[in-house]
Amino acid sequence: MKFQLTKLEKSWILYDIGNSAFILMVSTIIPIYFNYLAENAGISSVDYLASWGYAASAATLFVAISGPVLGTLADHKGYKRKLFLAALLVGVICCVLLGFVTNWLFFLVLFVITRVGYSVSLIFYDSMLPDISTPERLDRVSSYGYGLGYIGSCIPFAACLILVLGADAFGLTLSSSMMISFLIVAVWWFAVSVPLLKRYRQKHYSTDSGKSAIAGSFQRLASTFRSIKKEKKTFLFLLSFFFYIDGVYAIIDMATAYGTALGLDTTGLLIALLVTQIVAFPFSILFGRLSGKHKPEKLIVICIAAYLGITVFALFMSTQLHFWILAVCVGMFQGGIQALSRSYFAKIIPAEKSGEYYGIMDICGKGASFLGTTLIGIVSQLTGSVNKGIGVLIVTFTIGLILFIKASSMKEDSSTEKTFSV
Repeated sequence: MKFQLTKLEKSWILYDIGNSAFILMVSTIIPIYFNYLAENAGISSVDYLASWGYAASAATLFVAISGPVLGTLADHKGYKRKLFLAALLVGVICCVLLGFVTNWLFFLVLFVITRVGYSVSLIFYDSMLPDISTPERLDRVSSYGYGLGYIGSCIPFAACLILVLGADAFGLTLSSSMMISFLIVAVWWFAVSVPLLKRYRQKHYSTDSGKSAIAGSFQRLASTFRSIKKEKKTFLFLLSFFFYIDGVYAIIDMATAYGTALGLDTTGLLIALLVTQIVAFPFSILFGRLSGKHKPEKLIVICIAAYLGITVFALFMSTQLHFWILAVCVGMFQGGIQALSRSYFAKIIPAEKSGEYYGIMDICGKGASFLGTTLIGIVSQLTGSVNKGIGVLIVTFTIGLILFIKASSMKEDSSTEKTFSV
């Protein structure tokens, strides 16, 4: 029987298409623009890479700290949609404002706020997954989200790329072309989010009574942290996720900055990363389909191992061709590892606590990203080599792979009851 998406599933997937436009800019054009601002201020390439890494780390650290509380709050009836909208508006509005800032330090501060809005919105968005689909459809729906997000984000990105690379032909300065680009991305991001805002209804929620939502959130969160070690499969998965997603996020955050620091051609870098998005589309869909024939655990292991190989290759990268090879390889496995991790986690947690659990998952994801980008920045500065900075990710992928294999071999936690609606 042919797999068909429901209207609600399509609306949910559209947000992947919307937010992906912003994160694609983060991994491509924005670091290059920041490099332009930093060079004008006399910042060296190594310090530029380190500053960008520290900014990404600051954003992820804030989300890691606040995410679990916000996620737990979102589990209260009627809260998830409202909090999602608030985070979305913070991200969209600040994205527009980025186009009006030319001071490199102020730009970094505003970027951190924008990134926080984006990241927090994803906590609420991911936790909607049990509300919009059924357990047997989660892997494919999640994969379709990432896959269509990759290809859909190419539409506003292509427009921005034409504006930035052809600024002179249009009679624009780099600053003015970036201003228009940020506006395009912001409008796209919000516009494709509207169907989800209209159709989504929270089906699973906390039944806490006699407590304020905020007080109840802190109490529930504290209780979950005390008991989560007893849920061995969930705990070990989160631990493995911390290490392997560290490398994935760090590569996403630092790819263009890394290539720029190596002195690679800017135009070539941007086109290569556009190819990454195009490659990621069919491979994300492919991993979703493969999940119907093979266990998602096996597919996740393949993705982690592939990323380990990619990181080893990055140690020796020095030419444009190397970066192109790297970009294609990342595209093949990026969507698969993110989509399958998201849906796999939804299957092993209680649906009525999805916001809370995805908030905790975000500690692992964003906390790991903080560790990864920070280590890259520190090692790059200490050694004077960006290649050695990237090399630290070999360790994180190896640990993540070992822990995930152990987690996947364990039986599902008996204490974790999942109640999905059809």
